[in-house]
Amino acid sequence: MRTDLFDFELPSGSIALRPASPRDSARMLIVQPDGVLRDRLIADLPQWLEPGDQLVVNDTKVIAAQLKGRRIGRDTEPKIEATLIKRLDGSRWQALVKPAKKLSPGDVVRFGNEGKVCLLGHLDAQVEHKGEDGEITLSFSFHGPALEQAIADLGSPPLPPYIAGKRAADDRDASDYQTMFAANEGAVAAPTAGLHFTSGLETALRERGIEIHRVTLHVGAGTFLPVKVDDTTGHKMHAEWGCISRHTANALNAAKAKGGRIVAVGTTSLRLLESATAEDGMIVPFTAETAIFITPGYRFRAVDILLSNFHLPRSTLFMLVSAFCGLDTMKHAYAHAIQSGYRFYSYGDACLLFRDKST
Repeated sequence: MRTDLFDFELPSGSIALRPASPRDSARMLIVQPDGVLRDRLIADLPQWLEPGDQLVVNDTKVIAAQLKGRRIGRDTEPKIEATLIKRLDGSRWQALVKPAKKLSPGDVVRFGNEGKVCLLGHLDAQVEHKGEDGEITLSFSFHGPALEQAIADLGSPPLPPYIAGKRAADDRDASDYQTMFAANEGAVAAPTAGLHFTSGLETALRERGIEIHRVTLHVGAGTFLPVKVDDTTGHKMHAEWGCISRHTANALNAAKAKGGRIVAVGTTSLRLLESATAEDGMIVPFTAETAIFITPGYRFRAVDILLSNFHLPRSTLFMLVSAFCGLDTMKHAYAHAIQSGYRFYSYGDACLLFRDKST
């Protein structure tokens, strides 16, 4: 499909720079299958679900993947910013760097600052390989738990560029940019629909007879990348590692057999569930990478309802929700959200989408 079909105008003032407080006080736009829109709050979520529905959340935990340093060993020492995007082994990471033109294979980057102390005060990494679009492979001087601790000490949360471009990350983001379900470290971006949950909302959902299941998809920086090609068939998704346990798969299948609906909290949970679902609709245990790219015309096999934040124009995520509800429906919903003052993107409000089962 043409990428420009997924374009829309978004005022810069619609971008949320801080989350709602409390988290479940954020607004929630209900998008029903017939296209009817209703303005509600996240705290109202239990009322829109039924006993026996199964909520699936992503328990990935965001690491302090944003590192700042300088190139050393040459006549000049330009500043370097790196965002870790994929762990390759105990000492090597794939990263996005700026300015990439300042680095070549064999260069050494020293990460660290005066405000934080990491073992010897800094963390060195050699540029092992340089790819396209600023991607490089960094081989660090530490390994395993020592490297993980060094990154935690020296790094900061990798805020999305549409927030980082408007303000600097601070100590509040370290907690604001984690969901209450965060347990398994490995993401460089938060599964943002999960940011809306509180212990009170979790209790209300369980009292309603709604089970909550955890899966893991380590969200990569590719989630921020716009689609640069004119046709969606030419876009390549970044692979992300995910896991659905046998226990969770069995529980979801059993609930579906009794008529329960699968409710994905966020596009990350949805993409993982769809990756793990066979043609006959059975969810199978899954431990692998997925690069599934969902656009209109995709036949959903697992997910019935999706809770999602509002996404970037021309993004793979807006394409996904358009596949779920229909492009015209989502353009109408987004126009309503913009006119009604909904807050967009990672720290913004959410929409509850009921799948268009006519496609």
